[in-house]
Amino acid sequence: MVDILNLTFTELEAFLVERGEKAFRAKQIWHWLWKKYVRDFDAMTNVSKATRAMLKEQAAIIWPEMVTMQQSKDGTTKFLLRLADGALVETVLIPGAGGRLTQCLSCQVGCAMGCTFCSTGTMGFERNMTMAEILGQVLVAREYLQDEAASPILRNLVFMGMGEPLLNLQEIMRCLVTLNDDLGLQFSPRRITVSTCGIEKGLMELGESGLAYLAVSLHAPTQELRKKIMPKASNWKLEDLITALENYPLKTREHITYEYLLLGGVNDSVDHARQLVRLISHTKCKLNLIVYNPSEGDPYRAPTEADILAFEKVLWSKGLTAIIRKSKGADIKAACGQLKAAQQAACGTAADQC
Repeated sequence: MVDILNLTFTELEAFLVERGEKAFRAKQIWHWLWKKYVRDFDAMTNVSKATRAMLKEQAAIIWPEMVTMQQSKDGTTKFLLRLADGALVETVLIPGAGGRLTQCLSCQVGCAMGCTFCSTGTMGFERNMTMAEILGQVLVAREYLQDEAASPILRNLVFMGMGEPLLNLQEIMRCLVTLNDDLGLQFSPRRITVSTCGIEKGLMELGESGLAYLAVSLHAPTQELRKKIMPKASNWKLEDLITALENYPLKTREHITYEYLLLGGVNDSVDHARQLVRLISHTKCKLNLIVYNPSEGDPYRAPTEADILAFEKVLWSKGLTAIIRKSKGADIKAACGQLKAAQQAACGTAADQC
């Protein structure tokens, strides 16, 4: 039995032709899957009964199951989803200006990187997610939004949830091709951001594809400090990572976004800010400063407001574009670094690294 959502358009076309169907059927079925969000082949009313019978016999439409949905007081919505094998993941809808939404997507069950400030890292790594499972998060969100009386626009996608995207590169690339398809979900590359903590293999392939913008989770201005707080990510030396980013293929108006999580008393001093300027000033970039959101049992604390502003002031004084990114969803553990898919006895709870 084939999970039909796990086929790219080209693969779907080949699947149908191999079974004696006309190639044009692929467009019809693709439209039902990715535009109409159907879960039943019988709902595909412009597809012949014979074709529908074949599909019901040889294929399935498998969506993630929504276990719980939580809403924050700031409008953030978090979904705990169960995949076909019982694995749990989280995805988050983040409200923005004009009622538009950004969805934070997970790409792995757990994460192998073990960053010391990230709740997802405490889960360990279970497995990669398939294209169908990753994009199934978008289908669940869009169906939910259709049910809302005044549906906001799901405008942007960020691969900043559970897992390291470049360690699941094959499925990420298949997702990006499908997302960019004009007949499908129709997300342009400028509306998609793929975040990495710094994995050498696959970085240039992502850049050369032109299918998404790049964000890099930096979080430390020196190799020594990065090794302490991001032990596995630091296997690729910081100076080598920056050299690669200086040569990263960018479009005319494109830039690299650096994510820098401010940990109180760890990486948030004025000296750290100056080191950061020296490190990234030769790359075409902007910087998102993220205020740490403590979770229960975490070894870190949030920075003080004075330290945040002093850090930002150094960056601006040196000509770096730096924005303090307001964290959302902290009250439902949906903010940056808080995702950790888990289901408790009485109810489901979850968290991710948006």
